[in-house]
Amino acid sequence: MQTQVAIIGAGPAGLLLAHMLHRRGIESVILERHSRAYIERRIRAGVMEHDVAALLERVGLGARMRREGLVHQGINLRFAGRTVRVDFAGLVGRSVMVYGQHEVVKDMVRARLEAGGTILFEAEAVRLEGLEGERPVVVFRHGGLEERLEAAVVAGCDGFHGIARRSIPAAHITTFERRYPYAWLGILAEARPASEELIYARHERGFALLSMRSPTLSRLYIQVPPTTDLADWPDERIWDELELRLAAPGFHLERGPVVQKDLTVMRSFVTEPMRYGRLLLAGDAAHIVPPTGAKGLNLAVADVTHLARALFAFFERGDERPFEAYSRLCLQRIWQVQHFSWWMTTMLHREEGALPFDHHRQLGELEAVTGSRAALTWLAEHYTGLPLDFSEIA
Repeated sequence: MQTQVAIIGAGPAGLLLAHMLHRRGIESVILERHSRAYIERRIRAGVMEHDVAALLERVGLGARMRREGLVHQGINLRFAGRTVRVDFAGLVGRSVMVYGQHEVVKDMVRARLEAGGTILFEAEAVRLEGLEGERPVVVFRHGGLEERLEAAVVAGCDGFHGIARRSIPAAHITTFERRYPYAWLGILAEARPASEELIYARHERGFALLSMRSPTLSRLYIQVPPTTDLADWPDERIWDELELRLAAPGFHLERGPVVQKDLTVMRSFVTEPMRYGRLLLAGDAAHIVPPTGAKGLNLAVADVTHLARALFAFFERGDERPFEAYSRLCLQRIWQVQHFSWWMTTMLHREEGALPFDHHRQLGELEAVTGSRAALTWLAEHYTGLPLDFSEIA
């Protein structure tokens, strides 16, 4: 098989890239090791930055999001028995969109297939060849057979555990990582959200988050140790813990059937550079952020805006210079977002074995942030998202 761009991974990064290339007449083939049903059911992020939602509208992927998504003008910080609302609209004139990542994936898959594009599901990339040459090859297994996909460029959008990053020789890549001593136990429940906007709660027993996916579907999390066994957490125990950590005067948490339960171990991770020869990484293949700042999906989209422009220049003008600038442009944003996500995470989570000093210091930090318009503005700027460059994207 031959194409112009071989895309490994049908997550938001790979699907959005294929869609944007198609709109400019550039061919691509997506290889996805899972089934279509699997990727469309996989619950992931749910908060999109202001400009990310605008980008999806701009490229024709926002119709269902506009109908079903929830526009939020702020979030709530809950600590020491009180709640402070961070007013995004009033502070920075921006908002976020609450719309599940699996719904974004459904919209992108549908658009890709309706346009006649190629997605090979249950096609696992097993080897990359010739990355330093002009026609790299992705060797993959599909339908029990080993096949080869030749392209001018390979886009590695296959996540943290994918083959793309692992195909770069160790001498040509540097990784930076921080593992956190806590994880999130998350549930998706058929229950009306107990708040119109997200609640980030700092509690002596550990962090809790109230989020949602629709007016009837709640997404909730509690901080637990990374070694937690989900079997030790029956539904009632989770609800009871959420009641304790989210408690506030007049607050009532609605319970309902739990339809999904999962554990997310938290880490920060960055790869430099994000390019090796004709292989370019995007999304979780290149970086991971703890979920506290709601940045994973948004960073992937930001990567793709830079990658798409580099590919436009290459295929339309024969200009390879944007490939050289790709990592630098992406990493400028990535490290700022890493800082924001680290800051939100360490401010709100309880660390096992922490001293009483640490507990009071965190409360002092929350008091300082919520008592300063400048600090709240900085939080709102980063939560709603750094500006995206929409040039050349139509």
